[in-house]
Amino acid sequence: MFTPVVRFLLTVPAVKARFGVVACFTALALAFSASSQQPDAIQHPVAPASQSDVTQQSATPAPAHSAAPKETLPQEAGGISEAELKQMLVGKSLYLRGGYLDNSLSFNEYGHLIGHSTQGSFTLSAIQINKVQISKHKVTMEGVRYGLHFLGQLDSEDTSIAIERVRITPKMKVVNITIDREMVVKPKKEKELKAGNKLTASNEEQDRKFWHVKRSAAPASEPVQPALPKAAPEPEEMSEADQLKASIAATPEEERPADPKSVTTTTSPAHATKVLKDAIDNVFAQGLDERMIARLPDFWKLYYQAEATRTNYRPKDPSIFCQNTVDQKARLLTKFEPDSNEFAQAAGILGMAQYHAVVAPDGTVGEVVVSHPIGFGLDENAVAAIRKAKFQPAIKDGKPVAVMLNLDVSFRIYSKRTNVHTPPESTDKPAEPVLPGPYSVPRP
Repeated sequence: MFTPVVRFLLTVPAVKARFGVVACFTALALAFSASSQQPDAIQHPVAPASQSDVTQQSATPAPAHSAAPKETLPQEAGGISEAELKQMLVGKSLYLRGGYLDNSLSFNEYGHLIGHSTQGSFTLSAIQINKVQISKHKVTMEGVRYGLHFLGQLDSEDTSIAIERVRITPKMKVVNITIDREMVVKPKKEKELKAGNKLTASNEEQDRKFWHVKRSAAPASEPVQPALPKAAPEPEEMSEADQLKASIAATPEEERPADPKSVTTTTSPAHATKVLKDAIDNVFAQGLDERMIARLPDFWKLYYQAEATRTNYRPKDPSIFCQNTVDQKARLLTKFEPDSNEFAQAAGILGMAQYHAVVAPDGTVGEVVVSHPIGFGLDENAVAAIRKAKFQPAIKDGKPVAVMLNLDVSFRIYSKRTNVHTPPESTDKPAEPVLPGPYSVPRP
């Protein structure tokens, strides 16, 4: 009975020692394994930010606008920014190429006028843009219209330089101009390519899973994982036309294009930018460029040609005489009073302008050229009145001949703001030695 007790007492410490050794080795192994699996961040600490700072930053909600996609930001849509447009337009000496006089003008994406507008002289079409706003579908501008008043009254004065700009747009009023934009859409091929890449990646992932199952099959005792549900099919991709319709429908009324039917789409922001710049060039002229002058009436073209060469106008036909080389000078038989206009009356524009006119052997007026303009749309009225006038032709060697003469035309401010027009009166009698009307003076 004694021996078993002794063995029992001796065995217990031995077992404890054996378990102690095993536990020691196990602890060392776990410590070594834990040290070998420490993350790199401990070996290369990132610095100064504390954990509380990181938590505070992650807890702070992002601003609402940061979640908006880039394509909805006006300055990035189409590849051109609002700052660029302001640099192109604001504060520049611009002219409306079409001479449109309405204070609300809309153009399509190619710079063609939408609807109708009264047209007038380029001298009433100077525009100063003060505000530019760009949105996804159009560019909106606000500006002020100016009239050109030519100050040179003497032959020695350079009328192309002596010009003042007089504001036409009343105070607290503006000229509103919009230009539609070509819309940048997402290319369809890019979406299809992404979908194909996703499908290929999914197939490769399934193959890897299948290979892994074949190589190391799970024990029969382990439960089989249920199959993942199939992803819902993606909605059918929208065509470019549908993207355009959806975008216009989702846009506020004031930002929609003026002519949605003429808007085109592109996948290239650079192309949309070029289309917009071309449209701006079709609407505005940066000063009197060649395209602007080419669209002017002949009496203005000949004036600027003479100004460019610093020469006096001479008819192309060398057989046309001057007044001082004929035996009997041409004389005006009808009196006329050129129309004024509301812009000149409101701005107080008055004075004298000079024109060259070729009088044919039958007394009718042929070519008319501006010599010393007055501007504000009054020169157009003067030329129209001169063309309707009747003259007694010049005589050379007993025969009527064509002659070029100079006409000085005066403009005044009427007591009542109205367009007064006195129709030409023809007469068979020779002109009196007095002036033919208080507003027109033929030069010798």
